[in-house]
Formats: sequence, C-alpha cells, structure tokens
Amino acid sequence: MKKFKAVFLCDNDSRIDYVYSRDQQKRIAEITELIPGRLDSRNFNSMDLSELEVIFSTWGMICFTEEQLARMPNLKAVFYAAGATDSFARPLLNHHIKLVSAWRANAIPVAEFTVAQIILSMKNYFANTSAITGPSGWNQDGAGPGCYGETVALIGAGAISGKVQELLKNFHLNVVVVPSRPERRTISLEEAFRTAYVVSNHLPNRQDNQKVLTREMFASMRRNATFINTGRGAQVDEEGLIDVLKQRPDLTVLLDVTSPEPPAEGSELYRLPNVHLSSHIAGSLNDEVHRMADYVIEDYLRFAEGKPLVNEVTEELLMTH
Repeated sequence: MKKFKAVFLCDNDSRIDYVYSRDQQKRIAEITELIPGRLDSRNFNSMDLSELEVIFSTWGMICFTEEQLARMPNLKAVFYAAGATDSFARPLLNHHIKLVSAWRANAIPVAEFTVAQIILSMKNYFANTSAITGPSGWNQDGAGPGCYGETVALIGAGAISGKVQELLKNFHLNVVVVPSRPERRTISLEEAFRTAYVVSNHLPNRQDNQKVLTREMFASMRRNATFINTGRGAQVDEEGLIDVLKQRPDLTVLLDVTSPEPPAEGSELYRLPNVHLSSHIAGSLNDEVHRMADYVIEDYLRFAEGKPLVNEVTEELLMTH
C-alpha cells in the first residue's frame, strides 16, 4: 500500500483532537507520510506544500482559493471527517481533487435522534407530558394515533432522510419523501404538510432552501401534528411559524436548529408551550464523532490501494441532495 504525504488541516485546531482520537491520529501517522504540525489559514503560506498529496480535516475546513490550490500542485484527495461539504467542495472538484466526506456517518446520530422524536410524536407525547401539571391534566384525550398506518413526511432525500427511512422500516408507518429539488418530487411540500401527522425537515444547507417552509404550510397542518427540524433554522419562516403556533396550541414543534442559533434573547420560541428546543445536539457529538474519523480512514485505505471510494463527494451528489 502506498503511503501518501499527508497533513491535518483545520482552522479550529481543537476540532482535530475532538474528532480524531489519539489512536486514530496514530493510525493516520502509520498509514501516511504525515507532515508534523497542523495546517490552517494562518500558517498556510509559511509551509512548503509542494509535495502534499492528502489532507485530513473536519469542521473548520478551508474553502481554497486558486492561489492556495496552486501552492499544492500534487494534492490528490481531501478526507473530511464531518458532513456537508457545500461550502468548500467545488474548488476541489473543479481541480479534479477527490473529496471524501463522512456524511453517511454523521447521518446516523441525526437519524436516530429524529426517529426517537417521530415515535414519541406519534403518541403526541410532548403535548401530553406538558399538559400534566396536576390531576386534571391526566387524560388521554389528546393522545396521538400511534405507530400503525399513520403518515410521516420527510422533507429532503439525502443521507439523513435515507437513514431515517431505513430505521422506520421497523414500524408500520406510511413514509412520504419530498426531495429538495422540485423536479424530483412526486408530492409537493404543501401536500406533505397538509396530510402527514409528523413532518421532519432534512433539507440540505443550500441558499435556495432558505425560508421554503412557510407560514401557510404550518397553518395547514393536521390537528395535534408535529414538526421536527434537524435541518437548518434558516429553512423555516420562523416569524410565520411563531404566529401559527400562537393560534394553533394543538401543534407541537421540536427544534434542534434555529436561526439565529441560539434564538435571540427574548425570542418567543423560549416561551411558547408548544415549542421544545434542543441545543443542536442531533448531529455527531462526543463519542459519535470518532465514527466520522473511522469512515475517512477506511476510505483513505481504499484510496491508497487504488480501490473505489465509498463516501466520495461528486458534482452529481451536490446537485441531487
């Protein structure tokens, strides 16, 4: 197996140590010719990168300029131990530099988190438990339909949505998927919001997806329905959502992401009884982040042996998810 000349690169050095465990860093040093030290925007111009072939990175990856790419004429591949690559992928792809992302690994904890919330939402668990403040609240009048034959709408058709679909196969639910690209849809966003008992957002972080989940969609939701957001806060018309939630106390909203994040001081999202906030914990955290490092190490080994990559990011992937 060939050993490529490699470096760790990240504009937040602590992220390297967070995502790549000591054992994983040691493993990378064994299977590459690892350049000592870490590369970032501050020391980029002071390092000789003419022989650099492979980069290992994570959150804090640089979007390279043409001048920076010119200083790395032998760069062949970037292994990104995190998820979305939209913010830096295209300069690499335009220069035919292979890009590997741990998007499938990062999708796993988000999907697990989402499925847990979907199952509880099917019982209308969040509204039920919030209503129990004394004996008078102890009733089943507002209980949800349960997990037998009901409809769940997944907004987005990427890796997270795919993993949610896989996990939901264990339940007797009608799962409807609405791809982010309108031309690929067999059902509209409006119909999904109108018909599903639970709607879960997994849209990719693209400019054209901002505020596409509108006031009208939330207002059209079924009685006691739930909206889950583990995508991006900017994809939601939050002002419109807040207005609807004031008028529709029967609805439940579970927000792991908001815009801004956290919500501004005084935001009604903190006070509305039918809003449940979590602090962006759905994605890979703590022990889970090392799975992302494992994914890119495994693909590096394939790369070094001349085998096809499993988690390669392509232009087609960027355009269809």
